[in-house]
Amino acid sequence: MSAGVEVLLGLVMLVGLVGVVVPILPGTLLIAGALLVWAIVDASAAGWGVFVAGAALMVGAGIIKYTWPGRRMRDAGVPNRSVMFGGLVGIVGFFVVPVVGLLLGFLLGTYAAEAARHRTHRDAWASTVHATKAVGLSILVELFGALLAVGLWLGAVLFV
Repeated sequence: MSAGVEVLLGLVMLVGLVGVVVPILPGTLLIAGALLVWAIVDASAAGWGVFVAGAALMVGAGIIKYTWPGRRMRDAGVPNRSVMFGGLVGIVGFFVVPVVGLLLGFLLGTYAAEAARHRTHRDAWASTVHATKAVGLSILVELFGALLAVGLWLGAVLFV
């Protein structure tokens, strides 16, 4: 395989890693697609092994991403609709205030949804903090799985 193809696939994976952190891009899908293309072009047992292992890591991280933080939010009493409303306001905020608008919009939307549900500022803010921690944990879990998959690919490119 040519170095140019590997560099291009590495750039696609880098964009995928950014997509994990900034949820506008389909990060894990980009990484999985690049791993699949690499396995097809490489046409070796090692290439297919890296693809299968990388995909398994990202699927495992995806399962953990949705179960672990969700359970923590349920235990804290934060409903999913508050997080969904915060996500929608965050997407609008991303376009209104570039770079930081996603986080600010998420916080504002989640707080607004929780303030409508709770009577006190303290309770609404506590729920917003729980929701923000859960979403941050979810992003970190997905990023960890994606980094492991990309690291596995990089190790195969450099040492196999």
